[in-house]
This record gives sequence, structure tokens and C-alpha cells, in this order.
Amino acid sequence: MNTSVAIQVLPMLEDDKKVVAVVDKAIEYIQSTGVSYEVGAFETTLEGDYDQLMEIVKNITKIAADAGAPQVMTYVKIDYKSEGKVLGIHEKTDKYQH
Repeated sequence: MNTSVAIQVLPMLEDDKKVVAVVDKAIEYIQSTGVSYEVGAFETTLEGDYDQLMEIVKNITKIAADAGAPQVMTYVKIDYKSEGKVLGIHEKTDKYQH
């Protein structure tokens, strides 16, 4: 695992229920890829191979648009390490779980 990506998809919709439905479709897509991920309140963190995660980043906005959002803002943070591995989700967060 040489890459960790945090992605936030913001469908530009007035109706909160529609926003949640579009975000749910984006998360379903992430689930279908088989990558390791964790859903948070504001973003979803994925970890794995750089090329696979970049393919997900490339597709996620279109997935949200196809789910009913006429406009989508997508924010991405990428932690990439060319040699070795990046810190994983659990290495960063397990000590804070209750």
C-alpha cells in the first residue's frame, strides 16, 4: 500500500435527502472496487495502489453526477510514497476509537 486518498464528494443539491442518496452511490462505487476504505463524517479514506486509487478518483465525480447531481464538487487529498508504504488508516486512527 503506497497510497492513501481522502475524497469528499459534495453534490450541489438543495435537498439533504438527495445529497445523501448521491453520496451513498459514490460510496457504493468505492465498495465495488474492493479497495480498503473507511467512511467518515466528511470524507472517505481509501488505501491501496496509486494507479487503482487514481482510477477511483477519476470516476467518482461522474458516478455522483450520474446518481442525480447536476453539479458536484470533489475534494481529494493524496498521500503517496514512491518506496515503502504510507501509514494506514488504522495506524492513524485506532487509538482514538471508542
